[in-house]
Amino acid sequence: MADTKKSPHEKKQTEKNDSLQSHKGKKAKVGLLTRIRNYLLAGTLVTAPFAITIYLSWLLIDFVDGLIPAAYHPSHLLPLEYQIPGLGFLFVILGLIIIGAATTMYMGRALVRNAEYFLSRTPVLRSLYGAIKQILETVMASKSTAFRQVVLIEYPRRGMWAIGFVSGATTGEVQNITTRRMINVFLPTTPNPTSGFLLFVPEEDLYVLNMSVEDGIKMVVSGGLVTPPDPRSDEEQHHPQIS
Repeated sequence: MADTKKSPHEKKQTEKNDSLQSHKGKKAKVGLLTRIRNYLLAGTLVTAPFAITIYLSWLLIDFVDGLIPAAYHPSHLLPLEYQIPGLGFLFVILGLIIIGAATTMYMGRALVRNAEYFLSRTPVLRSLYGAIKQILETVMASKSTAFRQVVLIEYPRRGMWAIGFVSGATTGEVQNITTRRMINVFLPTTPNPTSGFLLFVPEEDLYVLNMSVEDGIKMVVSGGLVTPPDPRSDEEQHHPQIS
């Protein structure tokens, strides 16, 4: 009868092989979990922007549709068997285009002047309408420089820098009390860029960046996780402007 007992060397070798097999199994399991996690992250990064964009667009369309009274909604006025989502939104856009075209004509301009005269005589509506009109004209005017430049400003103390957006040249009393040319800079907060601070900064203390406003907003919203590439040449990149 053959001796089935193993020598100490054989036992040690067997234990070593078992350990290697166990290690390989654990490594394969960890590798599989890592790949699954990476696939999940990649799928999220690809899907999330599309899903959020579609969701926000749907909310906007649904909101505009809800502004139209049911009795005047196009789906009820037209011979349709069911309501078409977004039809009200399209009619609002079409209405705005028609109103814009009408204001270029004499009768349209006269109606606008009469409406503005009426609002200017109403105490509460006068201030509200004036503020809204001024903001819209500043932002939407084709020759306006509002929010068209991204700048670096030394804030909140020396040695620390923040991204701001130029909203125009300072005028009025704020400019007249100083001999230095001041610039209005909107300093947004992260991750909500719709709130922030209005700063009056001397023009020579601003460092204008080459990045677009969209890239600047992305950087603010992401908290610095999304950093746009430097569009300058390699030679310019190796010569810092701020010491």
